[in-house]
Amino acid sequence: MTYEQKIEKLEAIVAQLEGGNVPLSEMVALYEQGQSLAAQCQKELDNAAERMQLTEEPEL
Repeated sequence: MTYEQKIEKLEAIVAQLEGGNVPLSEMVALYEQGQSLAAQCQKELDNAAERMQLTEEPEL
């Protein structure tokens, strides 16, 4: 799943949770799935930032 797909899925989960029409057991499962997706996205962002720092030219 691409970063963009993860964000879309995360947004869909948030919308479901905010809708309030979800049984508690499903709400907990959605929350856990959302937390996992958020962590994966953050890891990808951190890795991208690190790669960018490695490729920056040093200041003179």
